[in-house]
Amino acid sequence: MSPPRFKLFFTVPRSSLAVFNAGAGTYAAGNYSEVCFETPGSGQFLSGQGAKPAVGEVGKIERVEEVKVEVLCVGRDVMRAAVEKLKKSHPYEEPAYEVYAMEDV
Repeated sequence: MSPPRFKLFFTVPRSSLAVFNAGAGTYAAGNYSEVCFETPGSGQFLSGQGAKPAVGEVGKIERVEEVKVEVLCVGRDVMRAAVEKLKKSHPYEEPAYEVYAMEDV
């Protein structure tokens, strides 16, 4: 039985290699690594009182050029390690990310 696969999506002002250090983006056979898809875009946020934004000011809408990164994680342990690395290395106070379980059809 093959290990479970997950797709990790996150947005950053620039691509982050930290998730690759956790094994994300490596396909099961190991012949390909640091594989991802990046889509450029623009993100926005309004930081409230008590926030410590890495970019912009509290109480003002901030728009930032970002990339959305999609990366495969083979194995639950790789996915969890990649999310932890993302949280620790991301420049934002609260990084935006999504994880989806993938099915083999």
